[in-house]
Amino acid sequence: MSKTDPFGFDLSVSAAKKKNPRGRRGMSGASETSTRICHHEGCNEPGKFRAPKAPDVLDEYLWFCQQHVREYNLKWNFFDGTTEAEINAQRSKDKVWERATKPLGDPETRAWARLGIEDPHQVLGANATQNPGKSNGATTRRLPPTERRAIEILDAKDHWTKAEVRKAYKALIKVLHPDMNGGDRSQEEQLQEVVWAWDQIKVSRNFKD
Repeated sequence: MSKTDPFGFDLSVSAAKKKNPRGRRGMSGASETSTRICHHEGCNEPGKFRAPKAPDVLDEYLWFCQQHVREYNLKWNFFDGTTEAEINAQRSKDKVWERATKPLGDPETRAWARLGIEDPHQVLGANATQNPGKSNGATTRRLPPTERRAIEILDAKDHWTKAEVRKAYKALIKVLHPDMNGGDRSQEEQLQEVVWAWDQIKVSRNFKD
């Protein structure tokens, strides 16, 4: 099927991208339209790869060529200046995505609790017909495909605020960065995907600040 209309206009997606190349970023993390020069002293190669400036400034970046972004990442230490106790405490939180786990308890008790009943014998009284359902207040919203993909990468929910999504983003950065894996760069592609995903949510109007 032809992608052009009777008036001679090319309506294909590829044509639209050529006309408006702003912000084009591949999944590898390279900015195809960047005009920056590598931040590394003495290097004049294009700065198409970015890296956070500091552990506590994850939303501001330095731009490097591919070679120097790798060198920068190898030297980058998220826990610089923290004590061993603080590092261990943070690692414990990261295992559960900084969300406190709840005791499992009795499955039967939890089932009754979902119906608003603390004591099963209450079904014989005034609460016999009460059933608040399974809704937890969360709804699935319609989002652009890029933003839907972004929250999947960040393991986030579409009803979260940007602050909540950013918290998940920071947790992933700490887990995937080579510093946390003994310099292992096997997860670098996934790390770049996480950075890309946060880019989509950060500028989105569909998520509250």
